[in-house]
Amino acid sequence: MKVIPFSIPKTQKEAIRVQVDSMKHFYDNLHQHPEIQITLITRSEGVLIAGDYIGNFKENDVFVIGKNQAHVFRNDKIYFDPQNDLVAENISIFFDAQYFGDFFWNLDEMEMVRRFVAEAAGGLRIEGTAAQHIAILLKEIVQKRGLDKLIAFFTILKVISESAEYKPLAVVEKYLHNHPTREPVGQYDSDRMNTILKYTFQEYQNTITIEEVARVANLTPEAFCRYFKLRTRKTYWRFLYEVRINHACKLLADKNITISDIAYQSGFNNISNFNRVFKMIMHSTPRDYARRVTKLSI
Repeated sequence: MKVIPFSIPKTQKEAIRVQVDSMKHFYDNLHQHPEIQITLITRSEGVLIAGDYIGNFKENDVFVIGKNQAHVFRNDKIYFDPQNDLVAENISIFFDAQYFGDFFWNLDEMEMVRRFVAEAAGGLRIEGTAAQHIAILLKEIVQKRGLDKLIAFFTILKVISESAEYKPLAVVEKYLHNHPTREPVGQYDSDRMNTILKYTFQEYQNTITIEEVARVANLTPEAFCRYFKLRTRKTYWRFLYEVRINHACKLLADKNITISDIAYQSGFNNISNFNRVFKMIMHSTPRDYARRVTKLSI
């Protein structure tokens, strides 16, 4: 997928790159790089798009982004407001699975890690005690140097590769990784796709028509629908619904907001449509989801 190529800054002598980001908001363009990325969100929240996956992220979440996987950690709107003092922070490790050479990666001792690399092609969300352990290790590796840094890195790989506490993110990248002879499913036009994404995140709480977003993309409505489906494996309406439902899921954690208000704040103009779409995407009613999240009846 051709998105904005992203070069991870590192010296030629670095086997891995450890990077701490602290900024007003994370880099908000869909991009890709050849390195596998392991990221801990230490501050802020928003929406992660990774291939055909879309879901929320928050403090203490741990993600793995696959090699050359198109992705963006897009912070919530409030982080783009210059009037506040919010900060987005994360700790990431970037590494090329082939950097140490084929001989090293093909050692019997690396079998579990090779499985992890294959599993990570579409990205992973690490959960439970594994996420807690990796979060601690990522915070510690920032201070490591030399051999200690490498030991900490392989400890992180060991924890992930031996854990079953993760959920896969995107489907398409993992399929293509396991079927390399399959013809790629098209390419992203980076400028156009990023324009579409930015428009959607700015306007999803309002009424959006295909004609409007097609005009933003400088395409006819028919060409836009074909373009978006080819590059994301989903319709624009499905993508827009997922953005809105992800926002609704955050609001449902607040028992002081009614479900009706949440529906309207998430871009739905009536409660019945909100309930229908929510159940289609989350396989649960908004009320049942809220009960599970808050552990209280609303």
